[in-house]
Amino acid sequence: METLRTPEDRFADLPDFPWQPAYTDIDDGDGGTLRVAHVEAGPADGSVVLCLHGEPSWSFLYRRMLPVFETAGLRAVAPDLVGFGRSDKPAARSDYTYQRHVDWIRNWIEAMGLDGVTLVCQDWGGLIGLRVAAENPERFTRIVAANTFLPTGDVDPGPAFASWQKLSQEIPELPVGQIVNAATTTDLTPDVIAAYDAPFPDESYKAGARRFPMLVPTRPDDPASVPNRAAWGVLSRWEKPFLTAFSDSDPITRGADVALQAAIPGTKGQPHTTIEDAGHFLQEDKGPELARVVVDFVRGT
Repeated sequence: METLRTPEDRFADLPDFPWQPAYTDIDDGDGGTLRVAHVEAGPADGSVVLCLHGEPSWSFLYRRMLPVFETAGLRAVAPDLVGFGRSDKPAARSDYTYQRHVDWIRNWIEAMGLDGVTLVCQDWGGLIGLRVAAENPERFTRIVAANTFLPTGDVDPGPAFASWQKLSQEIPELPVGQIVNAATTTDLTPDVIAAYDAPFPDESYKAGARRFPMLVPTRPDDPASVPNRAAWGVLSRWEKPFLTAFSDSDPITRGADVALQAAIPGTKGQPHTTIEDAGHFLQEDKGPELARVVVDFVRGT
């Protein structure tokens, strides 16, 4: 598997992101290894909050939440998915599959020795994280789902996602920072937009970002449909605390919180919340507010 590694100077002078990365090597599933980057905030012996980002962002997305977790005495751990941030980037789009993304994060969690985990997942962070949690429930204590779902391909994802899927494949240059900006209710500053572009010096680094939209199951016979249905079988019996914290202005995942609450027993009696004036990337729009919801949830369960 040919991989690319973003030069470190691309990450110089990131706004409001002082955390230094750590690196862990994992099995790439193809006879080699991949280097996965992550940042941490808070005490090493604190309760673990695992923050999984989605498409096309990286751990920088959680910069407004990490200080809240640190102040609360939690150990916040935010990895960069393979293909994103400072993590290695397989060069070929065909190197990326849904199953490999699940395996890569599971391997990383095992290598890190994370247990008693509170999962905080948004966008593809949920598509991957909910699978990993369902397949490895012994490592997870509670889950916070924010603007995400676990699709099986049995339901049409709707026109908003179809438009995004088409755009992601046809646009000559994928404007990562502008994509994040377009999916927020606030206008990001130029230096923040540049920070989202930083992991991708040119288009050759964007194979993972290009591939993600096409890996979402949109038909019942998708390769991920069977394992995702199996994960739903586990989640339909999930009694551990499960919280939804969706935004009020995300056309992609609107209504998924209601479906999660209806299907997962652990959602019963939880203080589900709607984050107002926030778009798809609610960590950008209302990061501290979302972080406080997570802190209260951890303390209350």
